[in-house]
Amino acid sequence: MAGLDRLHACRPELECAVLERLRTLAEEDGRFALEAYLFVYDALPVAQKLHGRERHVSGRELLDGIRVLAQERYGRMAKLVLNSWGVKATDDFGAIVFNLVNSGLMSKTEEDKVEEFHSVYDFDRAFVDSYQIPDPESGS
Repeated sequence: MAGLDRLHACRPELECAVLERLRTLAEEDGRFALEAYLFVYDALPVAQKLHGRERHVSGRELLDGIRVLAQERYGRMAKLVLNSWGVKATDDFGAIVFNLVNSGLMSKTEEDKVEEFHSVYDFDRAFVDSYQIPDPESGS
């Protein structure tokens, strides 16, 4: 329970007002847990680093960052964790991103479309079948 309290408290990288707007958005939409919205925010810099960008990334690039971060944080349990937040497919991340865009919490370009998130990868293949146990001796 302490972990959830910490998660729902103000975080240094998110202002309390932004966190409250995210909490309200998650409650009003009802499909996805607050954790899913926070995870998308956490995945953005991962995607930017993966693709050598300082600012905007495409939907597919963001999904790359989401996949990498989910594997790093949750390992073979990534699919289960995402599912527990209501996220069952890449299309759901598109819905989250466009909820954020429509609420003014994330920006997009004219080229960005929710369709970029449609069936980009299968969660079983991305998070279960392709998962490799890191080798502690190699650091990977």
